[in-house]
Amino acid sequence: MTEQSPPSEPPLLEVNDLGQRYKLPRENLFRPPGQVNALNGVSLSLNAGKSLGIVGESGSGKSTFARLVMALERPSSGSVRLLGRDLNRLSAEELRRARRDVQMVFQDPYGSLDPRQTVWRIVAEPLSALGWLDRAETRERVAAVLREVGLREPDMDKYPHEFSGGQRQRIAIARALITRPKLIVADEPVSALDVSVQAQVLNLMQDLQEHFGLSFILISHDLAVVDYLCDEVAVMYLGQIVEQGCPEDLFARAAHPYTRALLDAVPRARAGAIRPRREAPVVGSQALGRAGCPYAPRCVLADGHCREHAPTLREIGARHLAACHKAEAVLAQPAPVEAGEALVSHRH
Repeated sequence: MTEQSPPSEPPLLEVNDLGQRYKLPRENLFRPPGQVNALNGVSLSLNAGKSLGIVGESGSGKSTFARLVMALERPSSGSVRLLGRDLNRLSAEELRRARRDVQMVFQDPYGSLDPRQTVWRIVAEPLSALGWLDRAETRERVAAVLREVGLREPDMDKYPHEFSGGQRQRIAIARALITRPKLIVADEPVSALDVSVQAQVLNLMQDLQEHFGLSFILISHDLAVVDYLCDEVAVMYLGQIVEQGCPEDLFARAAHPYTRALLDAVPRARAGAIRPRREAPVVGSQALGRAGCPYAPRCVLADGHCREHAPTLREIGARHLAACHKAEAVLAQPAPVEAGEALVSHRH
């Protein structure tokens, strides 16, 4: 009798063919406004207890993706399923209850906290939105979660202006933790902090992940931050995932010219790098109906086939995907960073 392997657990988060279109400002009274693809066919999944990093330059669709995962906007197409539930098919009451499982930490620790509210009211806000607990129980819950993020119980009655930037981000993380979520979406959570404070906050996030089994989606432009915290990385360009894989492999063997360009932007002089053309991406590059590879206008390897036919995200190695017709040629180039030089991993 053949022994059967136990069935694998379903993903915590499943994103399928996610798209988001926005109308452009009307340029002509006699023509309908144009549209832009902020996201175009994004699909990925995330297992419980794991972390996914989303990287790319400004305008690549990272924050739009975060808002759709949080169900703050309704997508133009595709679906977001959390714990098997399609968030965009839930009623308002069902979505309100589902929000206990997914919370968000924002980029600006100064602007994301109401300066007129005490810390305990700020941290307790998600609980009040869910209609949980009385005042005494809420204060006990807030005191406990503040201790978990390295703050003290007396801090509950202070105001945000009494804390440093790193402490404010700890308050924001406490607010996200208060409902005991399964997933936290962190949009550039350390970019506004000093480097030394960044390390403290990242260490805290890693400790909380190990202690509570949290999953993180980390939106960042900082490759070193993603390398530190994430089990998998997705590189986005103009609303599409162009490369995806584990950070050890993706950063050492980048197979897409855009990923190489991001790695070459890490301050380290190297010869033989694949550098993009200097044309900046424009909104028209995301216009509906545009043919070919979205990176072709900036890619030094692009040819006629690239400009006419859009590449699909295909497997080029174990747990390594790339959307590039020239992926094999890119892999044949020297590595964009020497191991342990520009990106230094401090994984536990």
